Amino acid sequence: MLPHISLEFSSWLHGLQRAFREYKIGSHVREVHNFPITSGIDKKVLSMTNENKAVEECLVYKEKGNEAFKNSKWDEAIEYYTKAIKTGEKSRELPVFYKNRAAAYLKVNNYDAAVADCTESLEISPNDPKALFRRSQAYEALEKYEESYKDAVDLWKADPNNKAIQPVLERLHAIVQERITRNSQTSSKVKQMCELAFDMGAPLEKRKSAMNNLVVLARESVGADLIFKEGALKKIASLVKTEKNEEIYLNSVRVIAEICNRSIDRTKAVLQHLGVPWFLKVLDSKNQEIVNAAQFCLQTILNTFSGMDNKPESKPNQEMCDKYKKEIDTLLTCMVYTITDRTISGFARDAVIEVITRNVHYNTLNWAERFVEVRGLVRLMEVCSELEEYKYESAMDITPSSRTIASVCLARIYDNMYYDGARQKFTEQIEDYIKDKLLSPDFEAKVRVTVAITSLLLGPLDFGNAIISKEGILQMILAMATTDDILQQKVACECLIAAASKKDKAKAITNQGVDILKQLYRSKDEGIRVRALVGLCKLGSSGGLDASVRPFADGATTKLAEACRKFLVKPGKDKDIRKWAAEGLAYLTLDADVKEKLVEDRPAIQALVELAKTGDQSVLYGVITTFVNICNAYEKQEVLPEMVELAKFAKHHIPEEHDLDDPDFVSKRVTILGNEGVTSALVVLSKTESHSSRELIGRVFNAMCGVPELRGKVVQDGGAKACLILAQEGTEKGKRQAAQALARIGITINPEVAFPGQRSLEVIRPLLNLLHPDCTALENFESMMALCNLAQMSNEVRERLVKEGALSKIEPYLMEDHLYLTRAACQCICNLMMSEEVVKKHEGENDRVKFLALLSQEEDEETALATTGALAMLTSVSKKGCEKIFDASSWLDIMRTWVANPSPGVQHRGVVILLNMLNASPDIAKRILETDILQLLNGLSQLPDETRAKAREVAQQCLAVAEKYKLLKHGSANEDDDDEPESAETAETAQKELRENVD
Repeated sequence: MLPHISLEFSSWLHGLQRAFREYKIGSHVREVHNFPITSGIDKKVLSMTNENKAVEECLVYKEKGNEAFKNSKWDEAIEYYTKAIKTGEKSRELPVFYKNRAAAYLKVNNYDAAVADCTESLEISPNDPKALFRRSQAYEALEKYEESYKDAVDLWKADPNNKAIQPVLERLHAIVQERITRNSQTSSKVKQMCELAFDMGAPLEKRKSAMNNLVVLARESVGADLIFKEGALKKIASLVKTEKNEEIYLNSVRVIAEICNRSIDRTKAVLQHLGVPWFLKVLDSKNQEIVNAAQFCLQTILNTFSGMDNKPESKPNQEMCDKYKKEIDTLLTCMVYTITDRTISGFARDAVIEVITRNVHYNTLNWAERFVEVRGLVRLMEVCSELEEYKYESAMDITPSSRTIASVCLARIYDNMYYDGARQKFTEQIEDYIKDKLLSPDFEAKVRVTVAITSLLLGPLDFGNAIISKEGILQMILAMATTDDILQQKVACECLIAAASKKDKAKAITNQGVDILKQLYRSKDEGIRVRALVGLCKLGSSGGLDASVRPFADGATTKLAEACRKFLVKPGKDKDIRKWAAEGLAYLTLDADVKEKLVEDRPAIQALVELAKTGDQSVLYGVITTFVNICNAYEKQEVLPEMVELAKFAKHHIPEEHDLDDPDFVSKRVTILGNEGVTSALVVLSKTESHSSRELIGRVFNAMCGVPELRGKVVQDGGAKACLILAQEGTEKGKRQAAQALARIGITINPEVAFPGQRSLEVIRPLLNLLHPDCTALENFESMMALCNLAQMSNEVRERLVKEGALSKIEPYLMEDHLYLTRAACQCICNLMMSEEVVKKHEGENDRVKFLALLSQEEDEETALATTGALAMLTSVSKKGCEKIFDASSWLDIMRTWVANPSPGVQHRGVVILLNMLNASPDIAKRILETDILQLLNGLSQLPDETRAKAREVAQQCLAVAEKYKLLKHGSANEDDDDEPESAETAETAQKELRENVD
């Protein structure tokens, strides 16, 4: 029992509270109304005041969240509800805050978060109808049908008269029953396949077939659960120790990846049973497919813990990243330590570095700073300093691509050092590594540090240039080039080539190194000669695209190109020699004469294509840059006439374009490349993690798709799929280039052929990204034409277009002054009008219908056809759409234009609109028939012109409707057959209430 409180004390306490309110007493005031305040009472009163303030504050956040929700500002609503939850932890309305935020999460398709919020709400307020309904929805979207059905049943039990849940129950009951039947069959099949696959005494072909079936079954969540419960983890762990058949081994690793996919519980069990070392052991294979499967496993585990998926544009869930930070850090740290493991294969090393590269960026797991903390940079530099030609006792096994892959990783990490402190740590760690090597007196250290600097120049270029600018570095490299040692000459040549990337460095090397390179070109060693040749090629191309700048004497560039060509096509040359020859051409093909000569040389082009198909990342730069130059696909700065005149006045040099870079010559060169099978080479090269290289590949694809005749070949050779990947991840310019290539493909080729299956949905976002003010009018136009064709495919595609905001991105182009942009926008909207959601949007409180009606009067026939087509579809299904045509003040003139249009197609569609409006309601019909439209329709119905037969037939139908309404005027009593009887709310209304109405 509470102690009795005297009236005097109660009165004193009320007075004290009133004093606090009136005078806003702070912590420094210790006396009010002559009553001393004890510390205990002071804290209690202040606590009560703070609690009241928090309650008021959280209610304000809730109201703001509700307002944002009603205005369809889902992210803003989530933000306010989150603040309400944080400030209202003790509020009675806390379950409301959670279920309201769940409603907003449902709107942005964050179903996991919606489930979590509904669960929190139900723990405080059990059996709340809205929380149960929303969690049921979220579970259904996550394909957790049993959980969804259970919530629906609980809601029905709590409220048996609820009409909203009855149709949901029926639908889910059917799904659950079907799944029970299917799961029973799947369970039987899983058991059978497991018995066969892991029976070492069974026939090999049956075991191979069974393991392949397990991979397929594991791709379904139910199948993965059943395989897991069958004890597959232990069986696979034992199998990989003894299995001799590589196909069975490979598929067993793939089964593990599917078991981990999108299941935290299964993934934790996999890591507990197998451990990270097991994956690294599997990764250590000479079989590239097994390495790829193990790499996919590791990425899948990271995706599961972070909420990502394997799509390039996938972003992590920050809450999940925070929750499973320990698991993510452990896995990535283990991989960092593996980078310099001397016992693993080069393929495994490359795979580990690629996984790290993919996940360090701030758009993914934001692990770059942590990578620097665990001294990962030193390990990468160790890989960068390795040479295949120079093996010593403790050397690491590397592939030809290893140093390139490590350079890309260094560049990615450096890009993420976005504040001074982080960049300073990066710099210190690299400089300490280089300093340690330079202080070592042995020959090996000097070679290794030069190779490492070369890798820096191929990765974070600015940082690499800063390193080579340090006192004594360039002099050391030049000195190494003049020695008689072949290895020192090779690494010095490579470093000089990489260092000449910037004009200021090229000038310094030209002054000091040309004579050295010429001397090395006379070497007896072909490896030295070809590297020296590339160095001369790079210095000889320092004039860039300016036809008037010739660093070397006339004809020297052509002679250098011929020398490179001999190295490239001569039989018996190893890949390393051909790689350097391709790099030399990459610099020389900035010269238009070299481009023309090279593109006519079929053996040389085929040699470049075959070199690219090897997939060696170290050949990427040379091959792809050569293709970019041949296609003139590099970025060109717009030269304004005013700027040219200004340059002349200031006596500045004005770059000149070569006659052979005319568009006709460029188109011819692109066509030759396309016919020589360059697409297949680009597809192989596009697997790189380097964003700058991806941009170059996207540029070549876009140049090829700029020739309509080549688009079919690009699709046939897998170019559309490659472009889709390039359009989702990379530099902004690179994504634009690849997206424009996709748009061009979508214009010419049937989208069902160009983008089959799921690809038709994935291509939507890259195309919509081209509808941006920063993009050119041509990119806007081509994007809308491709989207127009996509919108014809299926309702699923149209729904995705609407979901991705296509309508709001297309509509601004209706108001463009450019005829083609306006026309393309109208045609897009015409095809989108087949979507129910688009119809609803046009029925809303806006001027969409009015604007389409006004545009239907355009003189451009294609624009008028598109707008009247859109209105015809809208008015055929929407009475509201019919009524909104009257929003245009000139609606009568618009209708006259439809009936009397010189275009038979526009006239037909216009009269169909009128027929739809006449059929919509007597009021609309009366408003139209009170004008002279009836006479115009009568005249059209008697027109003998056969080109207008369709319009004439529809006009006759309009007159029949008019006649019917004349009869109705005399005796009709019921003008509205659609009135619903007054009754309880329908299931649809109730569902909307449960789903969308925030409390």
